[in-house]
Amino acid sequence: MGTPLNACADWQALIAHQRAAANWRLEALFAADARRFEQRSLRLDGLLADYSRHFITEETLALLLALARAREVPAWITRLFSGERINHTEDRAALHTAMRTDQPVMLDGRDVAADARAELQRMTAFADGVRASGTITDVVNIGIGGSYLGPQLACAALREIGRAHV
Repeated sequence: MGTPLNACADWQALIAHQRAAANWRLEALFAADARRFEQRSLRLDGLLADYSRHFITEETLALLLALARAREVPAWITRLFSGERINHTEDRAALHTAMRTDQPVMLDGRDVAADARAELQRMTAFADGVRASGTITDVVNIGIGGSYLGPQLACAALREIGRAHV
């Protein structure tokens, strides 16, 4: 992938498409396609993702897929899920996928997905014990940088059994 993204032909085709789309009207897109909502929305596990009101057409999707293929996205996905060290800045695998699968994720001959499931079981047992004991009244969160969303979620989850000092 030596070519910079904005210099590749597929990117330039998307830019041209974007310019052409500048004059589109959503009403016209819906009028031209009675099934636009059904074709441009997804439902999964009670969640609705509706992107029908975005300026996306079959041509847009084809151009996006062409760019993804040109940038080798399918191969990178395979590398990600196989445990390859694709995080080049830290020279390590991006193993968050191991937390979300029941399939093996191998790293240096070890199934880290099994390790992740075992750790989640230990965390669940600990959390169940904390909730059952009723002895913890305060949680102190000391940030070390990065995202605060995880600790914020933990505080919100524990709010019912104690006082939150956020």
